[in-house]
Amino acid sequence: MRHERTIREAVPRPLVDGFGRTANYLRLSVTDRCDLRCTYCMSENMTFQPRREILDLEELYRLSRIFMARGVRKIRITGGEPLVRKNIMALFAMLGAHLETGELDELTLTTNGTLLDRYAEALFAHGVRRVNVSLDTLDPGRYQAITRWGRIERVFAGLEAAQAAGLKVKINAVAMRGTFEEEVDDLICFAHGRDMDLTLIEEMPLGEGRHDRRESFLSLSKLRYTLSKRWTFQPLAVSSGGPARYVRVAETGGLLGFITPLSCDFCAACNRLRVSATGDLYTCMGNEGRIGLRDALRASEDDGPVDALISRAVAMKPEGHAFSITNTHVAGIARTMSVLGG
Repeated sequence: MRHERTIREAVPRPLVDGFGRTANYLRLSVTDRCDLRCTYCMSENMTFQPRREILDLEELYRLSRIFMARGVRKIRITGGEPLVRKNIMALFAMLGAHLETGELDELTLTTNGTLLDRYAEALFAHGVRRVNVSLDTLDPGRYQAITRWGRIERVFAGLEAAQAAGLKVKINAVAMRGTFEEEVDDLICFAHGRDMDLTLIEEMPLGEGRHDRRESFLSLSKLRYTLSKRWTFQPLAVSSGGPARYVRVAETGGLLGFITPLSCDFCAACNRLRVSATGDLYTCMGNEGRIGLRDALRASEDDGPVDALISRAVAMKPEGHAFSITNTHVAGIARTMSVLGG
């Protein structure tokens, strides 16, 4: 099989960028498609990539093996919505085998939760132990408005199924000015009351959302200060390998995370790389730079050319992102999250 022809080294050569950061975490997008159309992410009538442009499961696996040979220890499967990808459990099965050999420390998933009740048991069987579920509100009407046609009952069923299967669940919520500020306490109670962590994420200027981000942007530095008047926060040094910074909420005992790319830059410790479903490698979410891996992957069974392209991309990784939202200006990226790998 093609994926058996990988670079084999006794000691992986680490992927170190020009600023001394080592990339050991890959966010791998398996599809640009999604069964929702969240207003801050996608337009309602999206144009998706032709199927022939999307890497097949064997190509995604082979690419993962190349990254593992360069020191990647954690892989997060993303989309779009990864669970809409046909036969996606086959990829989880192939990657999960590397957890057993010790070549991989963790295999995780980011999902909107709408199909999680169908796949939770299989995910656990393939070695997944944690999942991130995107959920910005508990109100069925507002959920439908944000996602344009989603049904929150499907997400609740997915959360229940995930925990029943033994998966640890973390809820991710995009913080936005307005109604969200009135609901955030309910989200904390909901998540922590069900033994789930909650991470709040600043809205990033990505994709083709049609609302005015200058009006919707909510600084998490300010929100954290506001929340600290109602909750007792105990700062923690724990990390899930990503950019979130956590506190323990004394009143609930649960973890609350903050991802603050705009109000408090997280680039200095970035250890992440992103590969799109079409095989484009992005070393920075907030930068236009990318290097295509698909053509080299398909041109030869020799992994050397792909490995060389990865080295080149990491060497050129920028020091930080270019995101900015002010009262008068928005500096962002036109690509949707489905292109960037979640």
